[in-house]
Amino acid sequence: MGLFATMPVDEVTVQDIASAVEMTPAAVYYHFASKEQILLEGMQQFREQLLVRVRDHLPAPGDPDGIRVLLADVLVWANRHRVPATVYFVNSIGLNLLVEALRRETRLELVELLRSAVRAARGRLGSAEAGVIAVALVSLLETALASMLNQDATYRSLGSRRFNAEVGAIGDRVAGIHRAS
Repeated sequence: MGLFATMPVDEVTVQDIASAVEMTPAAVYYHFASKEQILLEGMQQFREQLLVRVRDHLPAPGDPDGIRVLLADVLVWANRHRVPATVYFVNSIGLNLLVEALRRETRLELVELLRSAVRAARGRLGSAEAGVIAVALVSLLETALASMLNQDATYRSLGSRRFNAEVGAIGDRVAGIHRAS
């Protein structure tokens, strides 16, 4: 995953992968049919870890801080898992249909998890409204992760702490959670 995080995926060769893990290309091909299979395997592992992280940090019912805390936690966690997160959220976008199918499957699961999170944080909420809010939160999360992982101008100008706080505040507004001033 380190190679896929630091080089364009198209430029990574099986020889590069073999050298990085001190194997021969033949040994790599014995275990994997292609570099794309290696990439998908790494992305699948990251996906599973991401979903576990979100599931484990869903807000408790009635917790108005739950969405903000969840978003901040995922940002911090992804930063600690920067290599696979960069591959997943930045370098492999649009690579092929299998990668995009995995990303779509993940998005659908995140929408369901965030729908539950919104309902927990806000209480009674219609399924359709909670679903629309969840889609917006997934979009916010993916955009924020890409910004952080790329360390784009917005991220650099705000710094890590303020960036995370702003993402949380936007998440609250999207979820319809109003803070007392």
